[in-house]
Amino acid sequence: MTKQLIKNGTLIDGNGGKPQSDAVVVTDGNRIVYAGPANGYTATGEETVIDAQGGTILPGLIDSHVHMMMEYTPISEKLTTPFSFMYYQAQQYMQATLNAGITTVRDALGTDRGVKKAVNDGLVPGPRMQLSINALTTTGGHGDGYQVSGDVMDILPSGYRGMPDGRCDGVEEVRKKTREMLRAGAEVIKVHATGGVLSPTDHPEFTQFSQRELEVIVEEGQFRKGVKVMAHAQGAEGIKNAVRAGIHSIEHGIFLDDEAIALMIENGTYLVPTLLAPVAVLESADEKGMPQTAVEKSKEVIEQHKESIAKAYKAGVKIAMGTDAGVMKHGTNLRELGLMADIGMSPMETIVASTKTAAACLGWDEHVGTLEAGKLADVVVVQGNPLEDIHSLANNDTIQVVMKDGKVEKDTLA
Repeated sequence: MTKQLIKNGTLIDGNGGKPQSDAVVVTDGNRIVYAGPANGYTATGEETVIDAQGGTILPGLIDSHVHMMMEYTPISEKLTTPFSFMYYQAQQYMQATLNAGITTVRDALGTDRGVKKAVNDGLVPGPRMQLSINALTTTGGHGDGYQVSGDVMDILPSGYRGMPDGRCDGVEEVRKKTREMLRAGAEVIKVHATGGVLSPTDHPEFTQFSQRELEVIVEEGQFRKGVKVMAHAQGAEGIKNAVRAGIHSIEHGIFLDDEAIALMIENGTYLVPTLLAPVAVLESADEKGMPQTAVEKSKEVIEQHKESIAKAYKAGVKIAMGTDAGVMKHGTNLRELGLMADIGMSPMETIVASTKTAAACLGWDEHVGTLEAGKLADVVVVQGNPLEDIHSLANNDTIQVVMKDGKVEKDTLA
């Protein structure tokens, strides 16, 4: 891989500082060697030049909450689709994710280590992935798959080779199940601390695991192997149990109260809002055959969700961008930035949440998240200035160049 020079663009490096006009980014192999003013770098003539044509140069964006192996489909379609077909579908999902400028994701359940290996080994294009394997949930809780008919219809198949079933109850069961996820390759542990929108037999405010059960999950993951825990947590009590237990990030946070927010600030807990998730449920209800229970719960929570995230933002909670992609179409991820701006974040703050803060949430901030010498060569060029219209990033045509690990995955400027 030769040196590459991206020139003629405005640089937003992910750190939140003032954009730099007439900037360049230079990569050598899979690393950045320079990012800054054009007059600070002398070209050698060996570089392959990418002309940003007056656009904006950003770090590769990070989605902290995706489901790379799924897009919600009607039950009738799931029942008539062979198991292995989902791996071929996932190739399209991963390509769509890259095309949206997302070069790194944290998978919140459903993707096994074979998919990550296929990407890492270059068999298929896809974002850099941090895996949770499968989520831990209680019997009858969010993610159980039990339907009111008595049948079980899991969102994704589980219990197959490399994908342990996540259902567990009581301290010793959750301890063992956490160990099974670690054995299967989990780089982050996912737990459902409350009910949710898509599950038919619970409610987002229902509390699931006890605080002691959550503490054991943290002990097994973070204290024994240095693996952090992310918690689907929507109701206030479940959120507070998770934060007190030492969980690293709260996903969704629909019913945050003042005490929960104060605890998150005190403990340095990250919030991954996924504002797009309930919006997408309502938008795709008819097309995707969303259960009526999910539609009704989305209508119930959508305004509360926005109010909670706005309150947490104003209080100073650390916010990392995440979408729940898979509930909605992959490749629509950057709609989330517009929704974050709509609740009060500045356009620059939404970009930092999608780069530097998201990288820190994943624990990968030494390698990705900002455009700095020595970091991995994940670079995106977008048309125009997203600080003037952050909603423009939702249009994938705005994303003109995507480089991951020094390899150009998308280039509409060539």
